[in-house]
Amino acid sequence: MEKKVAESERISDRAWYVVHTFSGYEKRVKATLDSKIAAQGLEDVIFNVIVPMRDESEFKDGRRRIVQKKVFPGYVLVDMIVNNNSWFVVRNTQGVTGFVGSEKDPVPLTEEEAKRILTELVDGRADDNTLGFKINDNVRIIAGIFENRLATVKSIDAAKQRLRVLVENMPVDLDVSQVEKI
Repeated sequence: MEKKVAESERISDRAWYVVHTFSGYEKRVKATLDSKIAAQGLEDVIFNVIVPMRDESEFKDGRRRIVQKKVFPGYVLVDMIVNNNSWFVVRNTQGVTGFVGSEKDPVPLTEEEAKRILTELVDGRADDNTLGFKINDNVRIIAGIFENRLATVKSIDAAKQRLRVLVENMPVDLDVSQVEKI
């Protein structure tokens, strides 16, 4: 029988762990873990399961729409106290391939890493640019006088949904609907 540990000691063992999953199974793993936690009464050792997501703007068929994208595809964050039982439950969940760290000794995120990731998720700043473009991305211009030319993104104005691109060494300001990622 497992020895009872004082609550103050147990809280200090609580940390965020990164769990690797099969690609595309992140939401399924979260749902399965949530139901296992409730069914087995593990709320005192497994506190939270998160699939980090962010809203991104996507252009399809000339229309802009907001879609949710995984911040860390193939990974789920679990706030837990690792003991034999909690490790076994998480590790043996369908779709889980293991913890980040060694097989028997998962490595938790540092407090700073966890705080940064969770703050970004709550504030919606996982990527300040929700347009889906990054500096130095290669793009193809799909509308306007430079149509079908290749360019490189040099600056991004997410608020105005504009990009400054370099086309044949000439800076050009374009609306994001005028370009596509290569």
